[in-house]
Amino acid sequence: MLADVPMVFILVGIAAYTVLSGADFGAGLWTLVPGGGSGLQASVAATRDHTRHAIGPVWEANHVWLIFVLTVAWTCYPGAFGSIVSTLAIPLLIAAIGIIFRGTAYALRSQFSRDEEHGVRLVEYLFALSSVLTPFALATVIGAIATGRVPVGNARGDLVTSWLNPVSVLAGVLAVAFSGYLAAVYLAADAQRLT
Repeated sequence: MLADVPMVFILVGIAAYTVLSGADFGAGLWTLVPGGGSGLQASVAATRDHTRHAIGPVWEANHVWLIFVLTVAWTCYPGAFGSIVSTLAIPLLIAAIGIIFRGTAYALRSQFSRDEEHGVRLVEYLFALSSVLTPFALATVIGAIATGRVPVGNARGDLVTSWLNPVSVLAGVLAVAFSGYLAAVYLAADAQRLT
């Protein structure tokens, strides 16, 4: 019974990371495919500016939940943690690179003025792509674990098919869609508050 207590902490951390960082990742998705209306260009720029404004205060702080989950997992369940990290090294590397590129792109964006359209566009695409790849990769990890494709032992599972399978890919697509929906709800509420 006592050995299950850390699992409760891990599940709470995953839920908090999914909801809080999911909204941030979804905001990145909305910078990639911003909605428009009459005057499409004005709406695209306004949507991108609004997403940056809305996620500004918490844009990377939510990764503390991910660090919490990883720390509890490797401390309390080292065998399982080693099996997961060694078998699913590719999607975890993609997620880590996505998190780094996302933070870099967010920080670089403020260095460009609106006149430097090429640089702004490049940085925003990097931010958006990172915001889509990261939740996709993390969800494929969950899909691989849920379908039992991570056997116990160091790199015992297949490095590719363990996470690139129909269930894991569906989990990744659902994570991106969930993030986009959650961000849309938060952004709409924030826009309502600002008007």
